[in-house]
Amino acid sequence: MNAGGTPVSAGVPASAEVPVSAGVPVSASVSAQAPGLGGEALRIEGLRKSFGDHLVLDGIDLVVAEHEVVCLIGASGSGKSTLLRCVNLLEPIDSGRIVVQGAEITASGVDVDRIRRSIGIVFQAYNLFPHMSVIRNITLAPVKVLRLPKAEAEARAEELLRRFGLLDKRDAVPDRLSGGQQQRVAIVRALAMRPSILLLDEITSALDPVLVAEVLSVIRELAESGMTMVLATHEMGFARDIANRVAFLEGGRIIEEGPPGQIFSAPRDERTRRFLDRVIEAGRL
Repeated sequence: MNAGGTPVSAGVPASAEVPVSAGVPVSASVSAQAPGLGGEALRIEGLRKSFGDHLVLDGIDLVVAEHEVVCLIGASGSGKSTLLRCVNLLEPIDSGRIVVQGAEITASGVDVDRIRRSIGIVFQAYNLFPHMSVIRNITLAPVKVLRLPKAEAEARAEELLRRFGLLDKRDAVPDRLSGGQQQRVAIVRALAMRPSILLLDEITSALDPVLVAEVLSVIRELAESGMTMVLATHEMGFARDIANRVAFLEGGRIIEEGPPGQIFSAPRDERTRRFLDRVIEAGRL
């Protein structure tokens, strides 16, 4: 399962200057980026990733504070999904480093399975086991990976299902649920492992528009509760409303990042402006 439990290590100081790939400076303190944020949860430095001769990520630098919500925006193929998969170690990186809660997870000899327990990830596809009930889908990893007693795992799962309005679906199998309900169950499954960071990869893109709102409401509640999240999304209005910071990617690089008000209303880079103009023309902002 691609979701986590306890933090890997203690945090590290958040005072270092962090360059952005395209040269746009980030605030000297990640805790200064929004009220209520803590120390560093995630630091990515010089991340490069290729598939064969195709360079997908070209020197990504990004810092995410504890309790911060960072939305990744950009056209399809800009590198957003690959970046999330690298953070979860589902894709090996070519160079650079990734630090989670003060521990470099890309160092040699790292226990990959232990790292993944602290970093939850939810994909476009729900990836639920079709032959298992909702409760079984949610409790499988806590029982098998975290070695929780079945009763404790089920109590944790029921608490989450109740929180997100799904308790009545406890014993249903996935094909008896709507797409929105399945995606909410996938989020609950990730949360059941109690990750320190939650990665969300275009989780509404496979849903009918009428179902998008119920999934976004879950994400909004998680943000309000202080969950550290990095989202790849095409939901620009939602990104503007929920994010502490927005990063625009193009060609595998972070072209520009900043508060939503600045990115969506007064972007500094011409490439960001062109992208947002296309989004507005398509009626998505």
